[in-house]
Amino acid sequence: MRRLDSVKVQPMAEARVVLIKIAGMFLLILGGWVARRRGYLKEEASATLSRIVVDAAFPALVFTQLLRSVDASVLRQDWLLPLLPLPLVLIAYLVGLGVTPLFGAKSTRNTVLFLITSPNWVFLPLPIAEALYGPEGVRIVLLCNVGAQLALWSLGVWILHGKISQALRGLASNIGLWATAGGIALALAFPGLRQLGNLHAIPTSVGGMAATTMLDALGMLGSLTIPLSLLAIGTQLGAIPLSVRQLPTSLWAVVLGRLLAAPLVTVGCGLLLARLGFQLPQVTRMVVVLVAAMPVALVCSVMAERYGGDTQLAAQGVFLSTLFSLLTVPALFYLVS
Repeated sequence: MRRLDSVKVQPMAEARVVLIKIAGMFLLILGGWVARRRGYLKEEASATLSRIVVDAAFPALVFTQLLRSVDASVLRQDWLLPLLPLPLVLIAYLVGLGVTPLFGAKSTRNTVLFLITSPNWVFLPLPIAEALYGPEGVRIVLLCNVGAQLALWSLGVWILHGKISQALRGLASNIGLWATAGGIALALAFPGLRQLGNLHAIPTSVGGMAATTMLDALGMLGSLTIPLSLLAIGTQLGAIPLSVRQLPTSLWAVVLGRLLAAPLVTVGCGLLLARLGFQLPQVTRMVVVLVAAMPVALVCSVMAERYGGDTQLAAQGVFLSTLFSLLTVPALFYLVS
């Protein structure tokens, strides 16, 4: 009986972890919003924060985490992970095709479809996966990030702009993807490098100490990724009016499609595949559910501005979907677990 009780308690405990993590991250977004409203952070500060995250902190996080957690056996086991976001995005895209004609004007439909198709694949699920599953959860999220970025910069840009040639050129210069490839390549070529992160076994050679220092500095830089990205989106939202009474109908299409319809259809497809004999490992399955249930990706407002979408609708979609995800993500995670 004692063992049965512990099994029943675990899903509720995990759901509480998810709730606490999302709530804490939302408070950081709110902090950025307040700082922008009160004039502590100006428009140029928001752009600077975003650039630091995209070009420095996130690549450092990806590189150091994969260098420390990937080896040949892990890669043989997890080779499918970079491909998993592709069916998730495709399911969300098909759901969006069904939802968008029911809400709002035709002029915003491409943006609505883009927002439904683009969950937050790394900045929000990463700390949750780390809290629940440790380094294994972090590794799964970062490997899934490869396929998610490919989908975002191809299908996502095609939805907004109709042309992907420029996006593919940008993809080739994406620092995050190069950091991913570099971290995996070095981890496989030089397995001993992962020990450099262990400060209790610092090498005595000058070269070893220098490498350890460099990896430790990159680790500290990578640890800034989550808080800086949340503050950046908060400062972006602080420049946009958000009145509950004046929210466009299309915004509710984003919330419904991104937080309810797409995750539920994804879980339904997963159950069908499980009945057919295709089943993912437990931690991988739960991380995939977590990513599928996430609100709109933080980068969507930037991409909407760059590729001709509705920037204000995108920023509002990020804010409102993140707010409602405080309820929907823990609930869905609890039901599935």
